[in-house]
Amino acid sequence: MSQPIPVQITVVSAQDLKTLKSSLAYTLVRVEYNGAVLGDSSKTHVLPDGTAEYDFSSSFEYSPEGPNSLDILVQKPVLLTLLEVTSKDKKKPDKITPLAQAVVDLLPLLQGARSLKVLAPLYAVPASPSAKLCPEATAGLEVIVSTRELLLSATDFSSGNLLSVTVEAAYSVPDAFTADSQQNYMVCLQMPAAAEKELPLLFKNGLLKAGGEKEPFPRPKNWPVGPILAPNALNIPDSFIVGGPYEDEDGDLNKSEDKEFRTQAESSRRVVWDMETRCFLDADAVAVLQMRIAERRHWPVELCRMSTGGKGKGNKPDKKDEDKPIAFHGVAYVNMMHLLCPGVTQIRGAFRVFNYEDSEVFEKTRVQYSIFRDRRSQLSLGKERLGTSPSSKAATNKPLKEDSNAMLYSEAGTFLVMEIKLDRPLVPKRLREELAQRVQELIPPRPALAPRTEGAKKVVEDYHKRVTSVAVAILREYHELFGKQLLEQGVMDHETMEEQKRQLNYELNTSGKYFAFKEQLKYSVVKIVREKYLKTTAFETKEQLQAFLSELYVYLVDHMHMALNKLLSGEDVSPAPPPNSTSKQLLLFAREAEAIKDLKLASLFYNQRIARDQRSIQAWLDYGAFCLLYEDATKAQECFQQAVCLDPQHVQSLLLCGIACVKLRTYEEAEIFFEDACSLEPPSIIAWTLTGLFYEMQNNYIQAERSFREAKKLLRAELEEERRILEAAEAEGKKPTPPSSQPAEEIPDGSPDKPPEVEEGETPKEEAPAVQEAPQAPEPEPPPCTIFMKSVEFLMQFNSVRFVHKALAHELLSLQGGPTCAYYLALGWTYQLREDLPRWEECLREAVRIEPLNPNVWAQKGHLCYQQKDFDKAKDCYERVISFEEDAADMHFVYLRLGSIYLDEKKYARAKHIFLLACDNSASCLTWLGVGIACYRLEEMLEAEDALSEANALNNTNPEVWGYLALICLQGGRQLEAEQCYKYTVKLGLKNNALLHEIREAQQRYGFGDPSL
Repeated sequence: MSQPIPVQITVVSAQDLKTLKSSLAYTLVRVEYNGAVLGDSSKTHVLPDGTAEYDFSSSFEYSPEGPNSLDILVQKPVLLTLLEVTSKDKKKPDKITPLAQAVVDLLPLLQGARSLKVLAPLYAVPASPSAKLCPEATAGLEVIVSTRELLLSATDFSSGNLLSVTVEAAYSVPDAFTADSQQNYMVCLQMPAAAEKELPLLFKNGLLKAGGEKEPFPRPKNWPVGPILAPNALNIPDSFIVGGPYEDEDGDLNKSEDKEFRTQAESSRRVVWDMETRCFLDADAVAVLQMRIAERRHWPVELCRMSTGGKGKGNKPDKKDEDKPIAFHGVAYVNMMHLLCPGVTQIRGAFRVFNYEDSEVFEKTRVQYSIFRDRRSQLSLGKERLGTSPSSKAATNKPLKEDSNAMLYSEAGTFLVMEIKLDRPLVPKRLREELAQRVQELIPPRPALAPRTEGAKKVVEDYHKRVTSVAVAILREYHELFGKQLLEQGVMDHETMEEQKRQLNYELNTSGKYFAFKEQLKYSVVKIVREKYLKTTAFETKEQLQAFLSELYVYLVDHMHMALNKLLSGEDVSPAPPPNSTSKQLLLFAREAEAIKDLKLASLFYNQRIARDQRSIQAWLDYGAFCLLYEDATKAQECFQQAVCLDPQHVQSLLLCGIACVKLRTYEEAEIFFEDACSLEPPSIIAWTLTGLFYEMQNNYIQAERSFREAKKLLRAELEEERRILEAAEAEGKKPTPPSSQPAEEIPDGSPDKPPEVEEGETPKEEAPAVQEAPQAPEPEPPPCTIFMKSVEFLMQFNSVRFVHKALAHELLSLQGGPTCAYYLALGWTYQLREDLPRWEECLREAVRIEPLNPNVWAQKGHLCYQQKDFDKAKDCYERVISFEEDAADMHFVYLRLGSIYLDEKKYARAKHIFLLACDNSASCLTWLGVGIACYRLEEMLEAEDALSEANALNNTNPEVWGYLALICLQGGRQLEAEQCYKYTVKLGLKNNALLHEIREAQQRYGFGDPSL
């Protein structure tokens, strides 16, 4: 047993005492701790400036097993009472009147401090004259608390944890609760404490308040000590109840449907404690707490009503009270599993109160006893006794009967608002630096640029320099042989030139200079073979060697001419022209190929886009999304990891890496990526939502709930900021621009903000009813924005079907008025990918019912009919889409498919108009091809050739473009060009048999165009 440690309390002086009472002359200070008076200072004169010097010391002994144990030091402060001393008659004793009180928290002594010096504010006693004369007094006591040695070693403190429990109030209490001074409302729960003890945390003296205004926020927390003379001194310094949105709580009543009930209950009759009590958990107690939370999940918090005063002598309760039933004995079940989530230190919420039943308590918490009923001797209740209702006596060895009044809790809907807080999390959260390190371990850093690219460029430049050097040397030899005189007349004849060439070759060979020049070029050619062509091994066959030598010869000769031209002209050779297609257009081409299920061509365009700019994060993400849907998750993961290498703090890349890991079932790696995405600043709504969906897939519902709550909190802040901007703009008389709800980095779709509308005079007659229909209808109200639909938008862009289904399931449960149009469109998208056309059609039917004027709905319905080969209905849907003032999200494919339907119907003028709109909206090879076909059928050959030339410039591998160019050249009598176009048509594998048959008929008709004949 350890020796007691004295804790010395020294009251040094007082300040501003005149603010309490201007006529104050003599005072003394009384020091109390844990209900015991430690001593009174001597009577001290108050100086005119309001100060008084006491220099009074007192002490108590701290002992782990004594009355002033560790648990008491954590919970209770030192109480200091300022007493006024007055004497009217020397023969009579001095009159002592309580004037004010102050408290000193001893917690710093357990946190490694051996001494603390504080200026404790004095709070006036309500019954004293100072409370009436000076309600805002600023007086204080200077106090020093010290010990000879540490009460708790640094190791013990760091391995333990400080737990604090705050009970705020019980709301919607039964009507049987009365504001009787003889009744005491109490709450109690039990925690594992230091030295393997069980510590009951008791909250007494709940105040029953009538209905009216709500409890204010913020409001101070109170010390768990008995009633004192100055109630304001019970306030714990710098500790407040701040409240917050119901949705951010951890309790039972945090759903949107509970808001109205809680709002009414919080302004009705309630019992208020606003009390915080603390306990220190050593390392063993922390381990026990973790184990119990994991085993039980729920923690019982008991509630009952007590009667103050008993029949026994002194402060001891009557033994007969031990057998009486417990009045209004209830229990709330607090889900403590949140404290086992990484980084979580606090849970707060409203928990429903149920009547106390042994079987139910044991089933939910595995606890076999009641604190109020079976362990009341540990509570030190004093005169308070349990039970007010008459009942038959029960034997002490049998369980007591419960008061039937407890059933009133369930009928009244009583709930208890409380908070449990830890100084440090039970499960530490991984730091941002640790997560970044783990991500680096999962994705080894790659070089920013491939060294071969720079090497190839360098060796070509070196080859140019060598050619220039050799050319200058040969020119010098020529001048030495034939001089620098220029011919005065005409150009040198061929025979003279050949003779000079023969003599120069002879001179170079006989002198050995030819061999020297060849050696100068040899090394640069070898480097070109290695760096440019990456050839470092022997060829397997002579044919391969010959083919390579031919290719190399052409390349060397071309670059020799470039170097010589630069030397002789004195000007730089013009650089290669930039590519005709941009990265945005390549993405559009890839999606066009996806739409026609040409996945090989789509993959080619995605790869070209990456090759164009290997530092483009979006290019890697788009190709990864394509691989995730059509190819394999391994390749998708490689693409997403490459994006992370380019920017380790790119949230979308990290999330997509996590999604790919989920598909590959590497869940530990997925968790690292999701955690890393959530740790970045600014916080992302989508990151927290997807992390919640991931935890839900792992059946970790507590973590999932906390992630969703964080996402909703961010969404509320975002919507509040948008509302503030909107109000500010309206106040200034400006029309605000609504903030975008799309993710920060949108996927380009090749579309400008708004394509040109169809002019009224050019609209076909069949479209007239639809055009007149749209402006007459009112705009639909936008559906409420949710974290799940924001995430669905992101997930659909990157083809994560599994996560989309999970998010849509939550969206369906969270909606109050039923599914929205956006919900059905997203669900239909998943069926579209699976080619489940009946279910897709069912979703679109519901979407049309909800928002009949939504262009996206009609665009999707048109695509459905197009895939079903019902081209008449598809045409009607597409015509309706282009008649709306607002464009659909995928107008490009609406134009393409509507134009192709017109071509099939031989309505070439309409087809030309639609394809021109498509070109203006987002030009591609297919849009210009459509214009070219329509113009060709209209016999507008010049326009057709121009359109097909544009298509060929954007993509010169489309066989239909070459086929129609062949037809135009045949009609124009251009034999060489017709043959060339036909050769490319056949080489690229034209699959349109009708077009191929038409070309061959034209060749037979004109007698040329096929070089094989």
